[in-house]
Amino acid sequence: MAESGLGDKVAVVAGGATGIGAATAKRLAEEGCRVVVGDPADGGGRHTAEEITSAGGTATPVSFDLAEEDSVRTLFDTAATTYGGVDLLFNVGADMSTLRGDTDVVDIDLAMTVNLRGYVLSMKHAIPLMLARGGGVIVNMSSAAAFQGEPARPAYATAKAGIGALTRHVASRWGKEGIRCNAVAPGFTATQAIRSVPQWPDLQSSALKRIRGTRVGEPTDVAGLVAFLMSDDGSWINGQVLNIDGGTVLR
Repeated sequence: MAESGLGDKVAVVAGGATGIGAATAKRLAEEGCRVVVGDPADGGGRHTAEEITSAGGTATPVSFDLAEEDSVRTLFDTAATTYGGVDLLFNVGADMSTLRGDTDVVDIDLAMTVNLRGYVLSMKHAIPLMLARGGGVIVNMSSAAAFQGEPARPAYATAKAGIGALTRHVASRWGKEGIRCNAVAPGFTATQAIRSVPQWPDLQSSALKRIRGTRVGEPTDVAGLVAFLMSDDGSWINGQVLNIDGGTVLR
């Protein structure tokens, strides 16, 4: 089996308590990374870190708030202090609690702060640490919502579209200095939170009608793509937003 180049790298997962973030933290640990699991949820990052260590991996949980710069700084200071630096960053945090009020352009507020500015803050503090080690890889979480033009969720969609611009900027600005930056844009993904809602059967049925395949996406699907983008095999990919949606047909 070929080496991925991820062994012993220090990876920060900013938003690793559940769903895609947790699946990716575990996948990176399986690849040999030392993982810092950041999450604002009480005990959420700790639970993921404990699962990683129980499986023989190395992980440290950090409670942080993506909307507060001092808190974001602490996340990366902890990674540097504990493991000597930062090589990889997966920006996956989101304030989903604001989506209920994200009904039209008049209501854009906190969702923009967390889902866009929070990513700016994490990259601001990650990039100097990566440069000190000769480079690194950043993967940002975008969304299919960035391209769909839904009648609601304008703040979320705008933030996710903005992440594409940020991703291309970072790749262009620091690519010559060894930093790669890409984004992944998942479509419908069956996280545990989605599977637990009463509407799950209808949501799954609706999604399957639009997917060119026989199943909906899983968090591990996205985790695999993130790990690939961070690996040596993904070293010729930079400044891209990659859809991972099962070939969803928009209609």
